Amino acid sequence: MQLVQPIRDRKKIEDMKKILKANNLRDYCLFVLGINSGLRISDLLELKIEDVAEGKKVKDRISLREKKTGKAKNFPIGATSIKALKEYLDTREYTPEEYLFKSRKGNGPISREQAWRILSSAAESVGIDEAIGTHTMRKTFGYWAFKSGVDITRIQKLLNHSSPGITLAYIGITRDELDDVYLNLNL
Repeated sequence: MQLVQPIRDRKKIEDMKKILKANNLRDYCLFVLGINSGLRISDLLELKIEDVAEGKKVKDRISLREKKTGKAKNFPIGATSIKALKEYLDTREYTPEEYLFKSRKGNGPISREQAWRILSSAAESVGIDEAIGTHTMRKTFGYWAFKSGVDITRIQKLLNHSSPGITLAYIGITRDELDDVYLNLNL
């Protein structure tokens, strides 16, 4: 398996969102929810409509049991994700038990491979040369949380990592970026 990186360029994130939105609201919603929740692709793809909406109204929170860890996770849905979910759900007919990211083939969710193809194609379209995968969304969430000033131990907890060092390596924070703190603080 190839090591993937977070998307470190905010403009490329916005460009990917535009491309995905123009092509398919489902794919756009997957990306927006992925980069704003930090969920693993296995958990994103298992979401049902009832996990995010009651009737036509998007919920305030998502509650689930993580597939990998078995741990319960309950978190608020941010405004950007609520807007994307609403736009997407307004375009389709559904029942509460349906998968949120439903495949066009059958009643199941899209596959991990399909999610990867969707993200890779959009990333290539905006000129991202680094390896991109479904895990890129989770890493992008952690990276931008860190860059916006969220304490690494909080990000560690959100991602269910065992140490801050693992989280720093996971989100692609390099030694040079850490050294910049020493070099630029100059109190």
